[in-house]
Amino acid sequence: MDITGNVFLVTGGASGLGAACVARIVAAGGSAVIADLNPPAETHPKVRFVKADVTSESDMKAAVEAALELGSLRGLVCCAGIEHGERVVGKNGPHDLGAFVRTIQVNLIGTFNAIRLAAAAISTQPGLEDGEKGVIINTSSVAAFDGQVGQAAYSASKAGVAGMTLPLARDLARSGIRVVSVAPGVFDTPLVARLAEPVRQSLAAQVPFPPRFGKPDEYANLVEQIIRNPMLNGAVLRLDGGLRMGGK
Repeated sequence: MDITGNVFLVTGGASGLGAACVARIVAAGGSAVIADLNPPAETHPKVRFVKADVTSESDMKAAVEAALELGSLRGLVCCAGIEHGERVVGKNGPHDLGAFVRTIQVNLIGTFNAIRLAAAAISTQPGLEDGEKGVIINTSSVAAFDGQVGQAAYSASKAGVAGMTLPLARDLARSGIRVVSVAPGVFDTPLVARLAEPVRQSLAAQVPFPPRFGKPDEYANLVEQIIRNPMLNGAVLRLDGGLRMGGK
């Protein structure tokens, strides 16, 4: 699919991985709607911001409508998410249930909420080559497969994103919509920036090659390739430099 002249909705697009995707889309001649709780640091004539909580039906409907106003909505890139670290039984007792529910709600249910509403809109667009109408790209994580101590909530949420990729692709095939998920390793994003420096160094040291954090534009590069390559569908793609996280 050509990016030029098309519109893409990016959740969590104001910073980190999402912001890098927006920059790639615009550079390739497309337009983007950012659905985020905070506005982006910079403005661009081909980018519109909609304040939105991905768990809210009304907020995401407004984001989809904003995208349709810009032109032909051809894609959704889900980058919105939160992280939570807590042992199942810690020094202060059992894992906080509310924190577990909130992590699932944002990372998994919020992703599905965006998908269902965007897919309904994309399905109304005219078909392109091979009848393709659009593509949905989700953000899972290597934690879906290599979850560490304290990552029960986060790993469960990202495993859910990975697990629904194939059934979503099969379900939306008749609508001409592809679905792919990316499972990034450790990337230099605002979430990782909040970690203590010893933790950051430990994470980066676990990456076989290149032995560093991934760059947001490297994630966006893969997103661009997924958009352009019609045979990428129903897959979960690891983007991790060969990282296989240890237990701690």
